[in-house]
Parts: sequence; C-alpha cells; structure tokens
Amino acid sequence: MKHVLTLSDGELSEWLGHRGHAGYRAAQIQRWLYYRRADSFDEMTDLPAALRHDLAKDFAIWSGSIARHTVAEDGTEKLLLQFEDRGTIECVLLRDGRRRSICVSTQVGCAMGCVFCASGLNGVDRNLSRGEIVEQMLRLQRLLPAAERLSHLVVMGMGEPLANLDQLLPALELATDQNGLGISTRRITISTVGLPKAIDRLSDEDCRFQLAVSLHAPNDSLRTELVPVNKNLGIDQILAAADRYYDVSGRRLTYEYVLLADINDQEEHARELVSLLRSRSALLNVIPYNPVVGLPYKTPSGTSQKRFRQILEDGGLNIQFRQRKGDKINAACGQLRRTMQ
Repeated sequence: MKHVLTLSDGELSEWLGHRGHAGYRAAQIQRWLYYRRADSFDEMTDLPAALRHDLAKDFAIWSGSIARHTVAEDGTEKLLLQFEDRGTIECVLLRDGRRRSICVSTQVGCAMGCVFCASGLNGVDRNLSRGEIVEQMLRLQRLLPAAERLSHLVVMGMGEPLANLDQLLPALELATDQNGLGISTRRITISTVGLPKAIDRLSDEDCRFQLAVSLHAPNDSLRTELVPVNKNLGIDQILAAADRYYDVSGRRLTYEYVLLADINDQEEHARELVSLLRSRSALLNVIPYNPVVGLPYKTPSGTSQKRFRQILEDGGLNIQFRQRKGDKINAACGQLRRTMQ
C-alpha cells in the first residue's frame, strides 16, 4: 500500500476524483491526519464509510513502527522508528517552557563523517522519503496532550538535510501548510554542514526557513579533521553561500560550534571565530560536547568554556551556549543513532 503522508493536497484530491469522491474531502482527511491525530482511517467518522474503505484499501497512515520510546527527566522524549526495509532513525520532542520543539531526521545514517557525532558512525544507507519525514512529525506530535501543538521544528536529526532536499522541501510544505501542521517558516530551522550548491538552491527557490551551518572550526585545516567533507568544500565557499541566502531570505544565520576539549576550544580558535563572523549578521551557537559512547572526545571544563565565551563576547559576537536537553537518554545534539544504544 502507498504511504498517505507522501501525498500533497493536489495528489490526494486527484486520487479522490479517480475514486469518485468529492475533492473537498481532501481537507477533511488532512485535518484528521494533522490536527485530530487519527491513527486509522476508521477514526475519520465524518467521512462516508465507502471513502474510509477506499482509503484503507489503498493507503497506510504509518510506514514504520516505534521500536523504542525513551523519556528523560527534563521532559525530552525520543523515538526510534523502524521502517519496512529495517532501516532505523531517531527523532526527538523537546519541551522548554511553552515551546514544543521537534527534531527530525532526513536520512538513515549520515555520510558527512563528523568525527564526534554518533549519527554517522555507520555511514548512510538511504534518504528518507517525504512521508517518512512527515511521519516523524506526526508521531512526535502524538506524544503531546490534545490541547498542545508543535511550535518549532528543527531538521537537525540524523543525516545531512541538504543532501535530501527533493524529499525535505515537500515535507516542510506540509509542515507549514495551514491544512498541515501550520508551523511558521520562522520557526523551522534546517541544519547543515554547509553544501554551497544546495544552499544556493534554497536561495533560488526563495525559501524562508532559518538556516544553521555546523561550523565546528574556524579554519579549513582543523575543520577538515573534524568534518572530512570540508576537504571538497572550504569555509570561504560555505560562508559565501550562506551570505547569499541571508541576502535573499532576510533570515539571520546561525553557526553551530561543538566545543571539544583541547581540540577546538583554545583561545586562538575563539579569536579566529571573531575574525570570521564579526562582520556578519549571525548567531554563534556554542554547543559543549555531548559525550558519545565509544568516541574519545570530551566536554571542555567550565573554566575553559568561560574563557572561550569571554573572548567571543569581547569580540562583539552574538552568541549563546546551548542548554543541554535529553543527554541522559542520548537525545542531545550529536547523540542520535541507528540502534537502541
């Protein structure tokens, strides 16, 4: 059976027409899926019985299953989803005051090879489909009480989002659609290691999402050690593409910087960052390393973090230090895996 979450409004309306059903039923079906959180077509009680029968015959709501559901003391929840081909991914719900944010994946694994990240330890198997990306959104939404809605979406899970734009952008259309989840583009962030051609595609298509570039080093030699694909990219090309996106979208850029003890947390690195970013309208989001079992990297000491932060602030950068959430259940930045570890 086909996955109903892969269908756009137009495609669903076309199917309804072929089956002899009224086109306006598409909006009702979408509302049941996205707002009323239906788990089966039988629950869609304001639809004719014949339509519910045809839907159940041709489509499945879910393409995967929940293999594991983990809850942290801070309210963070993580799902391990397994799809029909046995591919697995993780996605996360985060609670912060009134904010209800979700973090979704775009690939089974990751090919970028960031040395400190759990998601790419076994490489990449495949891209996720539009429906598989949307399914994460809906399954995480179902963890909320009926009166609560998702407020923010970050595409910062497993995989490189810009390597799967053909599936991601249609999924985000459903996330922003008023017949979908209705999340504002201002509250959707795409995180990338920085693929200049793909960033330019976002510019060319006039996307208005927030863009977060995972920098992790202030110079090419160190960045290539930490993010191997940088060898074929280079910081200058990435920053130039990001600048072009800012010019088109008007969205302030975010640069992510995972802080690794004795590797990229030295005073000279902070000064290089100031030189690199001070002329740009950007936020530097510093993320003290979240430990990953089996990897040798460590979180910098409080003293080291304070010294690093002071240099950035003295240099006039707009910065924030990421608050840890979900690290106790391996749901924090860089900890998502393809297994139940």
